[in-house]
Amino acid sequence: MNSDNKFDVIVIGGGPGGYVAAIRCAQLGLKTACVDEFTGKDNKPSLGGTCLNVGCIPSKALLESSHHYEQLNHGLDQHGIKVSGVKIDVPTMIKNKDDIVGRLTGGISGLFKANKISSFHGRGKLLAGKNVEITSADGEVSSISANNIILAAGSRPIHIPSAPIDNKCIVDSTGALNFDKTPKTLGVIGAGVIGLELGSVWSRLGSEVVLLEAQDTFLPAVDLKVAAEAKRQFKKQGLDIKMSARVTKATTKGNKVLVEYEDASGDHSIELDKLIVAVGRRPNTDNLFAPEAPVELDERGFVEVDEIWQTNQPSVYAIGDLIRGPMLAHKASEEGVAVAEVIYGEEPEINYDVIPSVIYTNPEIASVGQTEQHLKSAGEKIKIGTFPFAASGRAQALGDTNGMVKVIASEETDQILGVHIIGPQASELIAEAVLAMEYSASSEDLALTIHAHPTLSEALREAALAVDKKAIHIPNR
Repeated sequence: MNSDNKFDVIVIGGGPGGYVAAIRCAQLGLKTACVDEFTGKDNKPSLGGTCLNVGCIPSKALLESSHHYEQLNHGLDQHGIKVSGVKIDVPTMIKNKDDIVGRLTGGISGLFKANKISSFHGRGKLLAGKNVEITSADGEVSSISANNIILAAGSRPIHIPSAPIDNKCIVDSTGALNFDKTPKTLGVIGAGVIGLELGSVWSRLGSEVVLLEAQDTFLPAVDLKVAAEAKRQFKKQGLDIKMSARVTKATTKGNKVLVEYEDASGDHSIELDKLIVAVGRRPNTDNLFAPEAPVELDERGFVEVDEIWQTNQPSVYAIGDLIRGPMLAHKASEEGVAVAEVIYGEEPEINYDVIPSVIYTNPEIASVGQTEQHLKSAGEKIKIGTFPFAASGRAQALGDTNGMVKVIASEETDQILGVHIIGPQASELIAEAVLAMEYSASSEDLALTIHAHPTLSEALREAALAVDKKAIHIPNR
């Protein structure tokens, strides 16, 4: 093998874990290659993985577009702004989404060139001896090798036998980003993060949306009080959320989908224009490594790694959705940086206790740390402060007062153990809570921090004050 095909590091996967790992490796002076198979809508290589191409970024673009449309139709009257005759041009909205994706994925290509990263387009497969086989879209096979391999192949949507994807009437999350018109009726199997975000997009644009969730608990990983408020708000917006509803069969008839499901009251069927399957994601490990280079998986199909993200194969690492922990782009990126630094000989750390999570619905939901229910079940003695956005001057001015901030602290040490926000700009407000928890701050530390007035962030301070019944703008109980 010639020197052009020999590297210090090969990264398999160009998503938010893989491309960040490759860039950090290159910054550290390591000769780096990235193998990625993703192809964009123009049938050209497109770095960024699921997140930039068919996940985080495009869904947020559609959420933003649909939010503007909803505001024009329903949210401006209170400001004295009268608008009529508003129409939605779905193809233009989709093009805007695609343009945003194109600019960002093109930006990664530019970063690769600037950092002298060799980019290979094709399916990467780990072979023995830290060789990587690359199979192009047309079936051509080549290989490269490295001293270190980083597996960052991400995840893909879970498909279920009862609702086979046809990419016409029954689609996964990718297909739901590319409808050419607003469906009159839309079903979503799964009322988790993806299902709620996609359901919200098309509901705002006029679809009658029903979400069929097999579990009996709504958003079980979210703080109970926040989840209850979220469910109330979503139903108020018109989302029909059916819990303990297990889909038994979905069949396409012409341009319609007949969905059969069962719940506590018996068997039911509904006819829909479109059906989105959003029941979760699974690690993308199929054909990722050859039998002669076996990488150990756990019982759920995730790659097993040690404390430095190394697999059972020496100098072969895995990050992101392939391994344990939340399937979040920012978690994958941090692991990408960390593994690059491990390979370089440093000793990085990631604080998994303070990784924020966000649901980009309206209201937004954001959290970091532990929930009240988890802490109580673990026997922790805690104290809690909450503050409603209805008592926030800035929220009142925005005309967006739904939701609250909840701060949970240790009763013994006052250290902040969790912060949960539902309301306007929760995705941005949570960053302050993450920083506070990263520094092991107490609720008193947050309460003593002066916040500009009037701002939404004051709600976080007031919730911290409320932990010790010192809130100014609400009664302390």
